[in-house]
Amino acid sequence: MATDPSEYEKAMPIVAAHLAKIERAVDRTRASHSGHPYIEVHQALVEALEDEGAQRVVPQVVEELAQQISDTPAP
Repeated sequence: MATDPSEYEKAMPIVAAHLAKIERAVDRTRASHSGHPYIEVHQALVEALEDEGAQRVVPQVVEELAQQISDTPAP
């Protein structure tokens, strides 16, 4: 099944905008919660993603990012 290249070109700006929202949320959470306990970081990251309108992120990705920001193991 071939994909029309124009569909890719149409989708890329949408994907790029969504990734930019995620990046802003991660940067904001890292700046304010770096080194804090995992639970606190996870909650702050979820809230930041919601604020950016980027709630549709795979839960495992959110967990991994929160763990990296907190630098402590997840419970």
